[in-house]
Amino acid sequence: MHRSLRSAVVLASVTAMLAATAVPVVAVPTGVAVPTGVAPSGGRLGCATPADPTHFRCFAHRRAASTTLRSGGKPAGFGPADLRSAYRLPRSSTDATIAIVAAYDNPNAESDLAVYRATFGLPPCTSANGCFRKVNQLGAPAPLPAADAGWAGEISLDLAMVSAACPTCRILLVEADDASMNLLTAVGTAVGLGAPYVSMSWGTAEEPLEAVIDGPVFDHPGVVFTAASGDSGYVAGPVYPASSPRVTAVGGTTLARSHTPRGWTESAWPGSGSGCSAYLARPSFQRGRTPCASRATADVAAIGDPDAGVAVYQTYGDTGWGIDGGTSAGAPFIAGVYALAGAAGHARTANSYPYRARAGLFDVVSGSTGDCAETRLCTAVRGWDGPTGLGTPNGIAAFAPHR
Repeated sequence: MHRSLRSAVVLASVTAMLAATAVPVVAVPTGVAVPTGVAPSGGRLGCATPADPTHFRCFAHRRAASTTLRSGGKPAGFGPADLRSAYRLPRSSTDATIAIVAAYDNPNAESDLAVYRATFGLPPCTSANGCFRKVNQLGAPAPLPAADAGWAGEISLDLAMVSAACPTCRILLVEADDASMNLLTAVGTAVGLGAPYVSMSWGTAEEPLEAVIDGPVFDHPGVVFTAASGDSGYVAGPVYPASSPRVTAVGGTTLARSHTPRGWTESAWPGSGSGCSAYLARPSFQRGRTPCASRATADVAAIGDPDAGVAVYQTYGDTGWGIDGGTSAGAPFIAGVYALAGAAGHARTANSYPYRARAGLFDVVSGSTGDCAETRLCTAVRGWDGPTGLGTPNGIAAFAPHR
């Protein structure tokens, strides 16, 4: 583990001491009021809400187990071909490694992934052929953490979405001992093992500690980090690590087929998290683009609505095929889009790429996550907005480095 990350984890274990440290609070824009009501999120939560508020929770939702078959014998829910059509992704040829960081163990992760990929005609990704690797938070194949049914569903969703976006990418699954700051240890392990793309479908409410640990954990030039923006709409505020200025915050949309030239339409999913960070500064590429004086989320978005979700195969804690969603679906998918674009290695903050792009995004202009004084923070509008950021992928151009 990197020495800097080890220091960050030590700092995280003494939160009480850090609470007395003078950590700057970044001003949020004037006139922004707490919204009324709680945004609906859809489906059932994949992970239980942690009893410890300092722990992270995953943002996967499962609408229901499903045995319904579509034409061709495929399970209900959007599959890889649907998503690649909706987001106009090119043929996958890269074998770049995408790391999925999650808590606890999914003992059936590899076998369930094999069923998903075979069902949708994707090439095998196994430990035997070197495509799939599972390790604990220190990078060893054993001992693995205790198994957990909720987080197993998160892992199955993440593996499916990475596979859908980039079928030829290698997958590194790093499992933390639990949902505490050990997840940040696992992030460091993913980086240390050489993964240029790291996906995190989990988060927690902001607190001053993040201003202390953010640099040591996420300041890794040449590594692309993606994180789910949260699943409780604007009312819950931004979540960390999506609120890190070094991480691409991924919101959620409702995706549907349509008779438009694109063949698809999208609106903001009501559960998509957004807001202005209370502790982290605004990155330069967001100046003039958002109403926040601090870091704003989200940056981009992808499918998230579990009521119109993706097909996922999970046998630990569930019975097989189901339909899943949440901003947990978007984070690994966008990591795969970055991999297709060859984004790693060229910039300190890959989340700046979409802000510099003149094309390559579908602007989402309908849907809301609640009421707020600053409309753009909770309602999809032209240009940047909180629920969907700058929009969703239209190919890979917006996720490629701009030299």
